[in-house]
Amino acid sequence: MNAPGSSSFKRSDRMVALLALLNEHGQLSLTYLADKLGASAATIRRDVAQLASQGLLERTHGGAGPARGTHEIPVRLRGGRHHDAKQRIAVHVATLIPAGKHAIGLTGGTTTAEVLRALKHRDDLTIITNSLSIGLEAAEQGQSRVLIAGGVLRSSSLELVGSLAETTMKLVNVGTAVVGADGITVDGGLTTHDEVEARTNHFMIERAQRVIAAIDSSKIGLVTLAKMVDLKDIDLLVTDSGATDEQLRRIRAAGVEVHVVDVPTPTAD
Repeated sequence: MNAPGSSSFKRSDRMVALLALLNEHGQLSLTYLADKLGASAATIRRDVAQLASQGLLERTHGGAGPARGTHEIPVRLRGGRHHDAKQRIAVHVATLIPAGKHAIGLTGGTTTAEVLRALKHRDDLTIITNSLSIGLEAAEQGQSRVLIAGGVLRSSSLELVGSLAETTMKLVNVGTAVVGADGITVDGGLTTHDEVEARTNHFMIERAQRVIAAIDSSKIGLVTLAKMVDLKDIDLLVTDSGATDEQLRRIRAAGVEVHVVDVPTPTAD
């Protein structure tokens, strides 16, 4: 991954990094953010103003702090984070989907969206999701059938959640559920930032014959607000080589099969 100060470091990536710093450390000065992100104070000031206008952070005197009530980075800003790892994870997950007609449940998220793209050569799948963006992309991709669960739209994730979505998930039969998460630990299981979203995903997982967690290594060891399921409810974790041996050993010891895809460590030019 390019350093923040490099010319190829996109503005969206810088904004994600900025939000991540605020969520981790709380209120920070513009000077600190500029130094940490390798950008000018004027650039960071513009970024902060734009993010504040969207309600994603709070401006303070000479700095910024995290927005109240959430630590979730909106899905539209997440695509550039760990993109290489997510793509490689997705390609591997696609090889695990059986040939022939098969029903796949996909939770929302950037990694599960990459899984769908890795399956673009297939036209015999039934895609079951509560994600508007994934459902529309599956339809454009020409999949056999696409079922989008109804519900209340979460603007940060573009997922439909709540009682309507949960009722839909209770009625479907899923061959393989491919789920993303904001955190995974042995004790905390799979977690996400929103309790209602977690419940909707829980019902999808509950209806699946097999559950694959597609989670990049940056999420391993993290626990966020709401639990989706315990690790015992997951059959397989596909992650990348950024995870430590100890983290993977503990997950395997909990009874989860683990597949690790290699992601080369970036080298300086």
